[in-house]
Amino acid sequence: MSFLLCSSPFKPLPFAFFFLFLSFHFFSAISIDFLVGDEDGWAVPKPKEADKYNKWASHNRFNIDDTVHFKYEKDSVMMVTEEEYKQCGSSKPLFFENNGDSVVKLDRAGLFYFISGVSGHCQKGQRMIIKVLEPLNPPQPPTAPPHSKNAAEDSNLVSVSSSILGMFLMLFFALFPSI
Repeated sequence: MSFLLCSSPFKPLPFAFFFLFLSFHFFSAISIDFLVGDEDGWAVPKPKEADKYNKWASHNRFNIDDTVHFKYEKDSVMMVTEEEYKQCGSSKPLFFENNGDSVVKLDRAGLFYFISGVSGHCQKGQRMIIKVLEPLNPPQPPTAPPHSKNAAEDSNLVSVSSSILGMFLMLFFALFPSI
């Protein structure tokens, strides 16, 4: 019986390594530095664009450990509570900088509220809410092993991670595409 892939221009080994490389990419944690407002930076939006920054934030997916980078001139950025966001003001912000180049690390899942610290700018739309997504596989708290009479059987259980299973399936279908 001849192997069908021998006469084919398809090379299974490089194909399998390509998918193996991709699987490492998808299962690795990568943080991203987002430039707030893209090339426009952090500035008072035009009157017809009052919701500019919330629209920008809604078009991005933020994860824990990503950073948001604010670039601005003669302005400031404050991270505030939800109530202070609604009021467009804070006497004790959670974060404040006015150096023209501020970076904030998104260190938890949930909502982050940002406003300009310059009087009147927030009311004109220079404010933003960022939603940081929950991790896909949140860390599980350690649990005590169950007590059983067959401790030897419990210790022989094998756990296969999704990345290992995915790599196996990609390799299998790369080597045997006609199945």
